[in-house]
Amino acid sequence: MYPYEAAKHHVVVLGASPKPQRYSNQAIRLLLEDGYRITPVNPAIPVIEGIEVTHQLADIDEKVHTLTMYVGEARSRKMHNDILALNPARVIFNPGSESAALMSDLEAQGAECIEGCTLVMLRTNQF
Repeated sequence: MYPYEAAKHHVVVLGASPKPQRYSNQAIRLLLEDGYRITPVNPAIPVIEGIEVTHQLADIDEKVHTLTMYVGEARSRKMHNDILALNPARVIFNPGSESAALMSDLEAQGAECIEGCTLVMLRTNQF
């Protein structure tokens, strides 16, 4: 079970890492501290920070408010249709994850796209 408040929204962390020094892991920990519902996504890891990891985006059946990207364009290109199918309200393209084509398609379906850093946004109350 997640330690979250019911009012906090669902965040998917694409490219989640179990390594504490990785930015995606730091984001997961901060999101948990702030009470967000988290779905980490990584095809090879079973658990991160005590949360069961989803191995592919197509397995997510809960409405997604925010998708925070920690994979580069070469990897996200292979997941393009699955990312669009999530229909997130907002996508944060962390440094190194930017993709003009994906951003264009997400914006066309109404998603807010931000080129920014989830860690900075969380630490400055802009998340």
